[in-house]
Amino acid sequence: MRYRSMIEAIAVVAALSTTLSGAQAFDDAKYPDWRGQWNRFIVRGLPGQPSFDQTKPWGFGQEAPLTAEYKAVLEASLADQARGGQGNFTGYGCLAFGMPLMMNAFYPLEFVITPDTTYVLINHMDHGRRIFTDGRDWPKSFEPSYAGYSIGKWEDADGDGRNDTLVVETRGIKTPHSYDSSGIPFHSDGEGVIKERIYSDKDNPNVLHNEITSTDNALTRPWTVKRSYRRDSKPQPIWSESICSEDNRHVRIGEENYVLGADGRLMPVRKGQAAPDLRYFQTQR
Repeated sequence: MRYRSMIEAIAVVAALSTTLSGAQAFDDAKYPDWRGQWNRFIVRGLPGQPSFDQTKPWGFGQEAPLTAEYKAVLEASLADQARGGQGNFTGYGCLAFGMPLMMNAFYPLEFVITPDTTYVLINHMDHGRRIFTDGRDWPKSFEPSYAGYSIGKWEDADGDGRNDTLVVETRGIKTPHSYDSSGIPFHSDGEGVIKERIYSDKDNPNVLHNEITSTDNALTRPWTVKRSYRRDSKPQPIWSESICSEDNRHVRIGEENYVLGADGRLMPVRKGQAAPDLRYFQTQR
């Protein structure tokens, strides 16, 4: 019995040693310090919702290199929004924004770096992303999702012995989705590919840059924009909660969008909009 107890004790110590050695395998000196809360840059004076290229106004002001077919799609989206509708933008109904719109940082972002995976916590319309950095190849097949499937690798761009740039490719992004709230569209074939280079500013470690290049059949060429985020200087920043469906007044019925008024009644969003089909309800005089 004594020897059995000794063997069990040795086994426990061995297991703990293995766990600790695994935990110590992560050398944070090899990775950049991206801890904290990251907020989007706000360019004052630009109208509309936050745009994909944060330095330009939304809609056609983004100068997206759309094909003639998809320029017409954007025109229709903007025209519908001018009448009170939502156009191609699906996020108003609490549908996930998806890539790359989810990286706009409507709410603060948080990066969690591990050797095998970098997590981006979003906590808004999208829960977050997993960027796999374990050296895997692309799977033969995978289910499309709004966040897509992301594979990344770390680079030491300045040669100082510490990784400073995360290079990411994302495929399998579920449709429909758009670049911003104006409804700049992706092609409906779902073959769009997003490439990113995420890195700290050389002069200011509290500024993070994300160079995003989209290759999609709705575009005449790859489209590259540079987004930036600023780290909150407070050691314990406030993380707010965002539940999209809470008090969301938008009601989509069929192909039409309505809004729930303060009195609890369904209201049109544009002049002359027809009421929904009420054939299954008894009408009252």
